[in-house]
Amino acid sequence: MALARLYGWLSRRAENVLVAMLAAMFLVFLLQIVSRYLLNWPIGWTHEVSVMLWIWLVLFGAAFVISDDEEMRFDLFYRGVSERTRRGMVVASSIATVIAFVVALPATWDYVTFMKVEKSAYLRIRFDWLYSIYVIFAVAMILRHIWIGFRAIYGPGPETPDPLKPSSGL
Repeated sequence: MALARLYGWLSRRAENVLVAMLAAMFLVFLLQIVSRYLLNWPIGWTHEVSVMLWIWLVLFGAAFVISDDEEMRFDLFYRGVSERTRRGMVVASSIATVIAFVVALPATWDYVTFMKVEKSAYLRIRFDWLYSIYVIFAVAMILRHIWIGFRAIYGPGPETPDPLKPSSGL
C-alpha cells in the first residue's frame, strides 16, 4: 500500500513539473511576442528557451506522465482478436520496443555526451544537458515496456477495448 501511495505521489509531482514547464514555455512565448511585435525589440533567448522547454516537455511527459492507456495505438486489428492474441501482440510489441531502445542506447549515450562541445547561441547551455532528457526517456521506455510485457504474460492482461469509452488509444 505504501508503494502505491509513493507511486501516486511521484506521478502527481511529475505532472506538476510538466505543468510548470508548459507554463514557463507559454510565458516565454508571450514575452517573445510582446517584445518583438509590440516593443519592436526582438530577443533571441526566448526562442531558445521555448524550444528547449518543448523538447523536455514532450520527452519528460512521455516518460513519466502519460500512462500506457493514454498512448496512441493503431487498433484496427487489435480490437477484433481474442484476449490471448492481444496478449501476444502486447508481448511482441514490448519485446520489439525494448530491443530497439536497448540497441540504440549506447549510440544515444555517445551522441549526447559528445554534444558537450556544442552550446546554445544565446544562453550558452551545453547541448549534452539539453539532450540528456532523451537518455532518461529511453531508459524509462525500456523499463515501461519490460513491465508492460511482464504484465501481459503474468498479469490480468490487456484491457478489452471499448469503442464507446473515450480515450486517446481508441
